[in-house]
Amino acid sequence: MLALLNITEFWEKFVTPERVSLTIRVVLILLIGIPVVKLIRKITVKLMRDKLSAQAEQLIQRTVYYLGMLILFVSVLNEFGFKLSALLGAAGVFGLAIGFASQTSVSNIISGIFLISEKPFVIGDVVQIGGNIGTVESIDLLSIKLKTADNRFVRVPNETMIKSDVINITRYPQRRVNITVSVAYKEDLRKVRSILEDIVLNEPLALKDPAPVINIDEFASSSINFLFGVWTNSADFFTTKNALMLAIKERFDRESIEIPFPHVSVYAGEVTKPFNIQKNAKEV
Repeated sequence: MLALLNITEFWEKFVTPERVSLTIRVVLILLIGIPVVKLIRKITVKLMRDKLSAQAEQLIQRTVYYLGMLILFVSVLNEFGFKLSALLGAAGVFGLAIGFASQTSVSNIISGIFLISEKPFVIGDVVQIGGNIGTVESIDLLSIKLKTADNRFVRVPNETMIKSDVINITRYPQRRVNITVSVAYKEDLRKVRSILEDIVLNEPLALKDPAPVINIDEFASSSINFLFGVWTNSADFFTTKNALMLAIKERFDRESIEIPFPHVSVYAGEVTKPFNIQKNAKEV
């Protein structure tokens, strides 16, 4: 009986008509507002489709989404009695306090704006930053997201992108496969060049225009090195390189062309006069 009285008192004290009305209004704002924000984002995506670059579309739709959610958040706070002016004042003081601690984020945001406007790469390009090579999945205000060939996720801050050398591997439709081909000094260089030309002609992925580059590049310490540069479509780069290297090894074996490699000579003879460490130490 006492427990029932306590529940009744709690209900009458805390569950008031005003609080019930407030709860209903907040729930309605969230139930209606969140789907509306998502709908506006979808409409924005459809309106921008094929009109802007992929990264610009991504940035605008995220801005619309976060702005809509911010409006919902402020509306809910307003229902609880928080005034917007007081919130802005508190935000100003708080922003001043964290301003010095957020210099890196501000730098990344500014760098992100430069990246989006300059367009050194777009979503879907394969880029190399430092030791990382991957496909660009998103270009955000703070960072770039990459997916590597072995399915790793790499996040690179925008400030790093601005300060580092970035290589866009797939920017152009064609790339040149550069292979260093080493042959022994005794070989007929004209014959080697003819074999390399024949390899290009028989490789279906190798482009004949532009013409391949087959030049004597260096007289090295133990070999003569050729620069063997073959053009191919960017999408076929690694497949073409692998096929060319296999063809070079097979043809050189058939034609008895020597590919030199470092040799190490080991002397296994006897020492006629062994060195006496103790004797020489005493003499010193």
